[in-house]
Amino acid sequence: MGVGGLLAAVWQVEIVRMVVLAAVVFTFLAVGGPLFLVLAERKISAWIQARVGPKHVGPHGLLQTVADTLKLLYKENILPHRADVVLFSVAPILVAVAALLDWVVIPFAPGWVVRDLNVGVLYFAAVSSLTVIGILAGGWASNNKYSLLGALRSAAQMVSYELPLGFSLILVATITGTLSTVRIVEAQPYPAYLYPSVVVAAVVFLIAATAEANRIPFDLPEAEAELVAGYFSEYTPMRFALFQLGEYGSLLASSALFTTLFLGGWKGPFQIPGVGPVVDGLVWFLLKTYAVVFFLMWVRWTYPRLRIDQLLGLSWKVLLPVSMVNLLVAGLLVVVR
Repeated sequence: MGVGGLLAAVWQVEIVRMVVLAAVVFTFLAVGGPLFLVLAERKISAWIQARVGPKHVGPHGLLQTVADTLKLLYKENILPHRADVVLFSVAPILVAVAALLDWVVIPFAPGWVVRDLNVGVLYFAAVSSLTVIGILAGGWASNNKYSLLGALRSAAQMVSYELPLGFSLILVATITGTLSTVRIVEAQPYPAYLYPSVVVAAVVFLIAATAEANRIPFDLPEAEAELVAGYFSEYTPMRFALFQLGEYGSLLASSALFTTLFLGGWKGPFQIPGVGPVVDGLVWFLLKTYAVVFFLMWVRWTYPRLRIDQLLGLSWKVLLPVSMVNLLVAGLLVVVR
């Protein structure tokens, strides 16, 4: 086999590998995202509010989201009058695809990553920001003033919270000397003298990621009481489901990145007996990720929604100065030590 044939064979194997990994990630996102997380959120909210929650469809209501998905498949897709047909149809797909692309650089276990990019953290920040483009397109194309207002709120929110989130990512890159998510996991635990800076960066990241995912107390783009669901108020069945896939996919991806950057990724406090390193790493990674998701759901059903001025003030007056000073202190400590 010549050099050309060898290269072609390598590319074919790589393409097959990427397709298989993409199918696995999409299946995980579809099942572990809306299907599981919507049910989990209903149960958690019922537990917090002393209610029962879904209980009729399946044992203890475990099949409720499956029934809801089947119901959405049978409903009619409605196009609003004088809406922009192309943008209206493409917007939810863009949001869902952006949530899917986040997972390209997330390492599930040793060797289990779709692509270990040397700029993985930067890639995640860039791709996750694409969500707001789909939200803007959907809000504008709906020909609805409430949808447009929700989309504009989302854009302002993303611009405001992207900066403190970016400073938290830069701090981690400064400490580890790399932007690769795999190398960042391998570099943990961080030096003890940097723990205060890492804790501050983790808190800022968690708040900013919650805001970018449009979760309460930062769900101003939706605000059902004010905007009737905001940017997706005109969307029906599967287009609405794609927006939900994007929202819960972003929540899950942000929690996975938080686990990767601040909780040691696939590393656990002890080795699970009787399993290999891949299964052990996968179990610890999923436990940490869903623990972060549970915490964010707990926050959602505990705190009220902020006003728009409070939301923007928190970012520009509190999180941005704190993250900048924190990065400066961490950089000085790295240079001195």
